Amino acid sequence: MFSKILIANRGEIAVRVIKTCRRMGIKTVVVYSEADADSMAVEMADESVFIGPAPAAQSYLVADKIIAACRETGAEAVHPGFGFLSENAGFAQRCADEGIVFIGPNPGAIQAMGDKIESKKFAQAAGVSCVPGHIGEIDDTEHAVRISEEIGYPVMIKASAGGGGKGIRVAHNRKDVEEGFPAVRAEAKASFGDDRIFIEKFIVSPRHIEIQVLGDKHGNVVHLFERECSIQRRNQKVIEEAPSPLLDQKTRDAMGAQAVALAKAVNYDSAGTVEFVAGQDKSFFFLEMNTRLQVEHPVSELITGLDLVEQMIRSAYGEALAFKQKDLKINGWAIESRIYAEDPYRKFLPSIGRLVRYDPPVEGEHDGYVVRNDAGVREGDEISMFYDPMISKLCTWGKTREAAIDGMGRALEDFHIEGLGQNVPFLAAVMDHPRFRSGKLATSFIADEYPEGFLGAPPSDETLDVLTAAASAMHQIQVSRIGASKRGDWVVVIGHRQIPIRLDATDDGMTIALGDRSLELTDLAWRPGQPLLRGKLDGKAFTVTVKPAAEGFVIRHRATSTKVLVLTPRSAELHTKLPERKPADTSKMIISPMPGLVVSMDVELGQQVREGEVVCVIEAMKMQNIIRAERDGVVKAVSAKGGDSVAADEVLVEFA
Repeated sequence: MFSKILIANRGEIAVRVIKTCRRMGIKTVVVYSEADADSMAVEMADESVFIGPAPAAQSYLVADKIIAACRETGAEAVHPGFGFLSENAGFAQRCADEGIVFIGPNPGAIQAMGDKIESKKFAQAAGVSCVPGHIGEIDDTEHAVRISEEIGYPVMIKASAGGGGKGIRVAHNRKDVEEGFPAVRAEAKASFGDDRIFIEKFIVSPRHIEIQVLGDKHGNVVHLFERECSIQRRNQKVIEEAPSPLLDQKTRDAMGAQAVALAKAVNYDSAGTVEFVAGQDKSFFFLEMNTRLQVEHPVSELITGLDLVEQMIRSAYGEALAFKQKDLKINGWAIESRIYAEDPYRKFLPSIGRLVRYDPPVEGEHDGYVVRNDAGVREGDEISMFYDPMISKLCTWGKTREAAIDGMGRALEDFHIEGLGQNVPFLAAVMDHPRFRSGKLATSFIADEYPEGFLGAPPSDETLDVLTAAASAMHQIQVSRIGASKRGDWVVVIGHRQIPIRLDATDDGMTIALGDRSLELTDLAWRPGQPLLRGKLDGKAFTVTVKPAAEGFVIRHRATSTKVLVLTPRSAELHTKLPERKPADTSKMIISPMPGLVVSMDVELGQQVREGEVVCVIEAMKMQNIIRAERDGVVKAVSAKGGDSVAADEVLVEFA
């Protein structure tokens, strides 16, 4: 077995590979950029090598630097993780030429299937049903428009070397293509060093289902069943699960057999994924093959008991698979939620900053579910604008889909992050959504269910009880600490609701009477100043995030966040008479919706601007955001220019 492996990646996947290598007794080396000098991966690895500035094009994408790091440290093999050079056939061949083992498929397999354009040609030649589209390179925007109109809208504009949701747009008309094609090309160049683009028909209301395959260098290939990745936003997977709630055994077997046949046809000898677009009627079409480890691989590991990183290492070393297809079985159900540094209340725009607090749920067995959290960050680390905004991958396993979803809901309650925007409340909303729980999924789920963006969720009856109990408990604890006289009758104010209650202490908690019913709060764990309150309400465990407000508390439970007050009956009566505070008027301003880099400022002082015109372009985490005027006006002031770094809520342009 290898004695030392270099990991040509960063973040959570670098940490993930290190953990497996440690278990196998293999020493590790990580490379790092300026932005990652103090990272968790650097701390955990046995050795580390600095490879340059923060932009990936100057560090993680430079093959010469990776090869030099191998030479410097004596690493026998390279694990590329995902993204960066993981699907670069030239890099895999370079490793082979240098006598360094590439822990991934052979260069021929990457060349045949890793390139999105070439994989389509190969699949068509092999008789595999493919999504209709233009299989070939596209010269320029005019050519892209011509092709799109020949195929018929809507179309998907995709980077040939793309992955991870980057370098991809859906175009519904000519204008979308004219704007989307150059944007996709720019993202592809920045993220993958390859700006080739192809276009294919976008199938309305599809499901995204993929088959995990695993091969060795002895001609053996198996599949590890399917994952459903239909919960997507901007073509970026958000929630994945294994198996799929759509497939029956017949369809599963058919998809698995097709994936294995494709893998065998290119002599595939590592972990890889064959992706399909599926109809609600269980029809399916080959989409692409990812010749690397996928971000969502943990859910396959949880239902099969296999370590895919270990299998990749063993295959690269030349070992044969130690199992056959008949030996593999699906055990239970697994869900993965991608915890992103993004603000769900601002249309999920990237949120750069420091993790002032990072307190994930405890991993391992819980009551009816198992938690796994793959992360590459610690409290105090910074989420940089240069890379993917992922904070961690939170996974739960249960014996059934319902148990896995319920477990994920509880795990998300226990996940506490401060210092930047993060999508935990949105993920919790999806877990509680009736359509998601029913399994009636489509890649349009988020657009269908949240057409105006995510604005939080109104409290359910259960959440109202949790908010009431949490606020009552905190109020009682604070009253006791200051030695104030205790009273039993209070009014809990939640938004415009006023809930009269009576509090009575019990041996292990308190009883909260609400008219003709009561709540029993036990196992309470909270002290003033703590950001999480835990307890059991009528025997059911819950966690809420809390912070003090000018009056009362701001409490979040799952997808609901609201201010909660506990008042005397007289104060509650007077509270209804207070005037509501009006927000500031920003209608004449263009405000940066996210922290990032100004790619271009497209207006100047005194310019007449019409509604819908492009004002500027902001870039963060390799994604470009086009900001348009929401009204007609004349530019009165411009506060930023191309190349400037700006913060969220910074005024960029002001109109007269």
